[in-house]
Amino acid sequence: MLWMKWKIVVDSLRGRRRRLPCSLWFLLLFAAGGLVLFIHQRDLSEMVQQQGPGVKLGSTPRQSREDRERGKPDGYQDHRAAEGSLSSPIPPMQFPHFEASRQTATTGSREQDIGSLHVSKRQRKLLKTSPPINHTNKNVSSSSSSPSSSSSVSSSSPALGSFSPNILEARRKLMKEICAKYKSSISRTITRHHVKHLYVEDKYKLLYCQVPKAGCSNWKRTLMVLAGQAPNAQSIKHDTVHYGHHLKTLDNFDRQGIMHRLDTYTKVMFVREPLERMVSAYRDKFENPNNYYHSLFGKPIISKYRVNPSRAALKTGSGVTFKEFVQYLLDVHRPVGMDIHWEQVNQLCNPCLIDYDFIGKFENMEEESNFVLRLTGAPPNITLPNFKDRNPTDTRTSMQITQKYFSQVSMLERQRVYDFYYMDYLMFNYSKPFKDLY
Repeated sequence: MLWMKWKIVVDSLRGRRRRLPCSLWFLLLFAAGGLVLFIHQRDLSEMVQQQGPGVKLGSTPRQSREDRERGKPDGYQDHRAAEGSLSSPIPPMQFPHFEASRQTATTGSREQDIGSLHVSKRQRKLLKTSPPINHTNKNVSSSSSSPSSSSSVSSSSPALGSFSPNILEARRKLMKEICAKYKSSISRTITRHHVKHLYVEDKYKLLYCQVPKAGCSNWKRTLMVLAGQAPNAQSIKHDTVHYGHHLKTLDNFDRQGIMHRLDTYTKVMFVREPLERMVSAYRDKFENPNNYYHSLFGKPIISKYRVNPSRAALKTGSGVTFKEFVQYLLDVHRPVGMDIHWEQVNQLCNPCLIDYDFIGKFENMEEESNFVLRLTGAPPNITLPNFKDRNPTDTRTSMQITQKYFSQVSMLERQRVYDFYYMDYLMFNYSKPFKDLY
């Protein structure tokens, strides 16, 4: 009996000794985990202090929103960190005084001063970019065969008035960096669809991408004069320009002809303040007699967005209000498709695929057009006309008129229209048209 009791006591002591190391091991693991958590929290607090208040880790508010809405990748590597503030196209809301800075070289263009943006080292770290896009066609700016390479522009072409090659190169650089950030995942293959809006002038080796409501009628007239199809631009009627089929578009050539011209010709596009261009298109197509647009677009717009439309309105499609037009533009289930006159410029000209030599601004159209004409070797007597042949009695659409039209829609609709054209605002460096936009 005594032996049995002694055995029970010994066995219990052995069990405690076996469990004791397990308890110590658990305490050690718990202590190690607490130490790791403490170190992590301290590093996180240091990152927040460096980044400053009101900014989320790893992204700006507009950047994260763009990535969600457009599904673009976050990988944005700063391949030109040493080249100054131009190489960080940070959205406007990240700079408190962004709208105050303007491009002083071109009056009235509302082009932001891309050289004045101040970017911290921390922001550069957070905005890593992917490598620059390698286009299918050769980089014209580095090709000695291109008549409009950056070096030739800088060395051989005089600056006309306030416009200079430095402004031209800054626009091209900004364009490439926006493309690298937002369009890095697109296919690099150039198809006929991508070049269907590029007009060809073979004599002076010029490719012009038409952007309606940004001086395209007068540019087509000028191309016809360069090709010897008319003695002067003033003698060419509007219908002859647009419906006479006197000019070829690049998609009419075979693959070899397309790529040869993209590689060797001067590629030109002109842009305009996006909301101003959109209002100009609305006024032209819906406030003036136009059977084609009233029938094709007016009827379905009135039918879907107007409450209790009259029979006459449904029959003619006339009288589309600006608010109805905005509702149509923002509707993902539009009753009728998009049109070239209010489509985004980056969708018309595909600047992330086609390396344009010259990106001009409508707001400085005469001076910049004459600059590019001299660049291509056009005779000095050929200049871009500035007359308005459609609805000549109408006042040209200005920013004041644009703001007046947008006062007819809600603040949310203004924001959504700005978002619709946001990529054009980024690529072509236009400032926000309304202070309440974000």
